[in-house]
Amino acid sequence: MAVLALLGVLLTACGSGAPSADRAPVPSLVSDAGLAQVVLRVGDQKGGAKSMLAAAGLLDNVPYRIEWSTFAAGPPLLEAASAGAIDLGGVGNTPPIFAAAANAKVSVVSAARGDLTGDAVLVPADSPLRDLAGLRGRTVAVAKGSSAHGVLLSALRRANLAPSDVNIAYLAPAEAYAAFSQRRVDAWAIWEPYTSQALRETGARVLVDGSAGLTNGLSFQVASRAALADPGRNTAIRDYLIRYARAMAWADAHREQRAAVWSRETGLPVEVTRAAVERGGDLAVPLDQAAIDSEQQLADAFADARLVPSRVRFADHVDRRHDQDVLAAVR
Repeated sequence: MAVLALLGVLLTACGSGAPSADRAPVPSLVSDAGLAQVVLRVGDQKGGAKSMLAAAGLLDNVPYRIEWSTFAAGPPLLEAASAGAIDLGGVGNTPPIFAAAANAKVSVVSAARGDLTGDAVLVPADSPLRDLAGLRGRTVAVAKGSSAHGVLLSALRRANLAPSDVNIAYLAPAEAYAAFSQRRVDAWAIWEPYTSQALRETGARVLVDGSAGLTNGLSFQVASRAALADPGRNTAIRDYLIRYARAMAWADAHREQRAAVWSRETGLPVEVTRAAVERGGDLAVPLDQAAIDSEQQLADAFADARLVPSRVRFADHVDRRHDQDVLAAVR
């Protein structure tokens, strides 16, 4: 068994490329007895991974301890990972680009893809705005570096507008919801479950959503390189990624249960979470060249718009060491 474990690690190391300044070394996996000494610090958003894993029964008999931290969005989660405050967390498709541009000490370690309509640019029901060109000179709320920021950038490019052609108000979701409800902004670029919440509670109207080809629908689990270099935490990360991939599959097959848990965790009405769930949940997909190329296009768009301080080679910030194990677990 020791030989097989070593072989697996060597093969995984080959699959992720040789260690470099941007990739952590690949240590040997540890036993369950070794995992008993590990504390894995996981970043989450309210109603996210923790509640889904618990509902699926996948937090039972975990051989290591998990410490959870809650974040309002992906960018601050990745800042915490880079600073060593957490080891791992889930984010949308845009935060890793901003993290890479800031030389954050993190690597993308798994991918998922979900429904494209959850990321949207919303306007009030009685808004005069009917097309993207109408955003010129308007104020649009968005969380900086979020997946919705990517949708907004793509929407502006499609309308031949530069970011400077609109007034972008960088607001966290709770602040943006208040500003949108009180008509202090003209539009709001946002993701689920806030999209469904605004549609149901404020009568918002979708100006455009990701199904118009404005997003790749990807989300990622991102780990600190220090955690990936540590034998115990690296082994725990592998186990956690497998559990999370299975939890996503469970949630997609048990949508009513997922909606109920999501509602209970967030305090949102179950009608809102049910609408979000019915759009379709994320499912594990290969962290392959197609995913990397798609992210590279998005990274180039942010660089062209001068919204990140430097150009990013996204492939340098990807570590595939656990990808095949994750996919095999849900195949």
